[in-house]
Amino acid sequence: MMITRNEIRRRLSSFSKEWAQASRENADSKLFWARFYECFGVRPESATIYEKAVSKIDGARGFIDSFIPGKLIVEHKSRGQDLARAFQQASDYFLGLKEHERPRYIITSDFGRFILTDLKNDTTHECSLKDLSKHADWFAFLVDERPEQIKEESKIDRKAAYQVSRLHQALLDIRFVGHDLEVFMTRLLFCFFADDTGIFGENGQFLRLIGQTREDGKDLGPLLAELFQVLDSSREIRQATLDEDLKNFEYINGSLFSERTNIPAFNFSLRNELVACAQLDWSSISPAIFGAMFQGILEQQHPEASKRQATRRELGAHYTSERNILRLINPLFMDDLRAELHSPKRAKASLRALYDKLPRLTFLDPACGCGNFLVIAFRELRLLEMEVIAELWGDQRGVLDVSTLCRVNVHQFYGIEIDDAAAHIARVALWITDHQLNLEAAGRFGTTRPTVPLVTSPTIVCSNSLHLDWSSVLPSPDCHYILGNPPFVGAKYMSDSQRADIAPVFRTIENGGLLDYVAAWYVKATTYMLGNTSIRAAFVSTNSVCQGEQAGALWPWLLGKGVHISFAHRTFQWNNEGKGVAAVHCIIVGFGLQDASKKILYTYSDIKGEPTSNLVKNINPYLTDAPDVVLGRRSTPLCHVPKMSVGNKPIDGGLYLFSTEEMHEFVDKEPNAKPYFKRWLGADEFLNGYERWCLWLGDIEPNELHSMPLSMERVASVRAFRMSSKSAPTRKLAETPRRFHVEFMPKDEYLVIPEVSSERRNFIPIGYIGHQTLASNLLRVLPGATLFEFGVLSSSMHNAWMRTVAGRLKSDYRYSVNVVYNNYPWPTSISDTQRQAVISAAESVLIARKNHPNATLAELYNPNSMPNDLMSAHAALDKAVDLTYGYRGSKADSNRVSFLFELYANLVEKNSH
Repeated sequence: MMITRNEIRRRLSSFSKEWAQASRENADSKLFWARFYECFGVRPESATIYEKAVSKIDGARGFIDSFIPGKLIVEHKSRGQDLARAFQQASDYFLGLKEHERPRYIITSDFGRFILTDLKNDTTHECSLKDLSKHADWFAFLVDERPEQIKEESKIDRKAAYQVSRLHQALLDIRFVGHDLEVFMTRLLFCFFADDTGIFGENGQFLRLIGQTREDGKDLGPLLAELFQVLDSSREIRQATLDEDLKNFEYINGSLFSERTNIPAFNFSLRNELVACAQLDWSSISPAIFGAMFQGILEQQHPEASKRQATRRELGAHYTSERNILRLINPLFMDDLRAELHSPKRAKASLRALYDKLPRLTFLDPACGCGNFLVIAFRELRLLEMEVIAELWGDQRGVLDVSTLCRVNVHQFYGIEIDDAAAHIARVALWITDHQLNLEAAGRFGTTRPTVPLVTSPTIVCSNSLHLDWSSVLPSPDCHYILGNPPFVGAKYMSDSQRADIAPVFRTIENGGLLDYVAAWYVKATTYMLGNTSIRAAFVSTNSVCQGEQAGALWPWLLGKGVHISFAHRTFQWNNEGKGVAAVHCIIVGFGLQDASKKILYTYSDIKGEPTSNLVKNINPYLTDAPDVVLGRRSTPLCHVPKMSVGNKPIDGGLYLFSTEEMHEFVDKEPNAKPYFKRWLGADEFLNGYERWCLWLGDIEPNELHSMPLSMERVASVRAFRMSSKSAPTRKLAETPRRFHVEFMPKDEYLVIPEVSSERRNFIPIGYIGHQTLASNLLRVLPGATLFEFGVLSSSMHNAWMRTVAGRLKSDYRYSVNVVYNNYPWPTSISDTQRQAVISAAESVLIARKNHPNATLAELYNPNSMPNDLMSAHAALDKAVDLTYGYRGSKADSNRVSFLFELYANLVEKNSH
């Protein structure tokens, strides 16, 4: 009976392990090559000649190390020696042989390296001893009379993966769409991978099968339909008359090919696209790339597919990178499991307990997408299991029955996914990963469990996670971990259907309407965990759920249910494996209903870099080492400081606002309007130093207004604009068209703070404005502020607080009066000397700004262009402000904010008495 390719691979894997330390040509090479040939079922004593004597062209006599007439010359050297020289020796022997003995192939090796040269095609292929099993097909000439030409397949990198998208587009172009398309593409992706990793039997079976079809593709569809039926049929029930090319495929099972769906009608170009995909090397594709590739398929620009693309955006679907997945799963469970393995006090019994625990663990991703979190979690768990097996039984190649020892399986993994196509891919990705790890186990132990038929399956339910009772997928008493990356959709950007999704979830949460879509998964997870308080969970989220008003809405409910944060990654820049890397600032929050004995907070000095981990006493909802306090919307300041408000909000449709040129043009036509124009300042004008003007007619006398027809026309237009609004309060404002919705008419100089400021700045630029200038509602205004208030608000202490508790507009800081300012704990019990030191330092900051009169505030506070004198002035101000607090800790935001939260808690308690 002919040896199978899978058996050859298994033998080569064992061979590589057995000979990993061999190094001496004279002592080891003969037995080395005898064992090599045995991997292919070739008896070396009958099929080869060792040290065949050959007379070379120059008359000298030499000896070929190993020789198969008409097929192969082997020239072997000791480890590390020159194989180019070895090839030259083999070439000399080749020329010295008789014509009928000259082989097609030459192999040169030094134990660690193999170089195969095909003299007929003038090609060279090299691999290491360790990777020999991956290239079993290179040596097919040892068992096949007419071996195929060795093809250098293109590696399936991120760019090559998107070639599948072209096949998908071609199918869409022939109007092959919907569920049939999704099932068909999922099956093809599995076939591509299976064809290059021995799942089907011999490598290349699928490619050879489709390659035999007509060039016009007319017989390809029926052939694929028949193949899918064969893959779903065990060998015992397959028809006896089945073509040999189909009969040789292994039985797959696992429901992947069980559903009967339509198959596309192929043409010439569509067939070429399919063949091109099959020619890629899929053997080492990563799970993250697999998910990203399917993302590319979902997002094709086609009338039908564009709807799908929009749907995915509405779902907030993201395909998280492996690096970010590991940032979640390591502290959630892998670090603890590895600690059990590597414990210095471990005993055989504890290792056995760990070994028995691993296959009992269960994992739920309630928004699993294409399954990346489940795939990486499964991979890490299986790799750990292999380490445990090696510790318990050793790397006994060929002795261990790994088929029974490897017990971690895909059935431990559960997912919920709203998109049917993504759910299909999640299942296939887990099966693919299982096979990759089976091959790795074979490489390590010499044997492995069979991949097919697919006996076990992951549970991936296609449903709306916010509608579904998660216990119907995995009962909470049976669950150990919840993990994932729920959809990112801002509260203001949700569709009507998404608002309907969250309404029942947030019904018991006060101000639940402020919350982003992702917050619903925190609420659902907490409710689910009430049925099993030992469950631990972790989600990747937008940082909004731990900042600003959303933190004040979400976390009182979570804390009230008993939630504790066990680990967290503070804000970092999220990236993915998809075509477009989303510019999203994320956090990771690990939580549960049982308080963790060890809490880890990960902080980022560079949001694009790697974090620093810190053991902390507690992690509060703002992801800082501080008590579990939540900042509500406070109507008045916590401390005795000036009251802050917002600037003017006209609600005028822009009719009262003018550029400098527009104002001059208006005044030229209507000179009497000139006294009523006031400088207008919004956040953008304040930061970037350009002029705008406001026509303020709120206090004008009626007779004066009637003498200005253009101004009267503006007033009438504002009235009409407000009357046309769908908002009843706005229509009410039409009764007083000359007044603003919110008015702030200063009598003295006042301090302003931009509502929105770039997250790149270390300090929000704030400053004093004369009373003749009107601030817009995009500025926070603080009348009566002294240089002391300016100094504290300009300090790193206050800016650290703001960065932690403020909401965000995209990634920019959004300064809130009620949350940021009114809750801020100001220094108490300060001396006159300390106060004067802050005032002097604040004055120095303003002087440093004046030293650069042509620079805007945006330029002055850009980290790349901030002048040295301004930086020095701020450093002196920070020192003075820190002294007023008695703060002597680190300059890091996390340390400052921890200190401020402690102070906040004390002030709240003091004020409550």
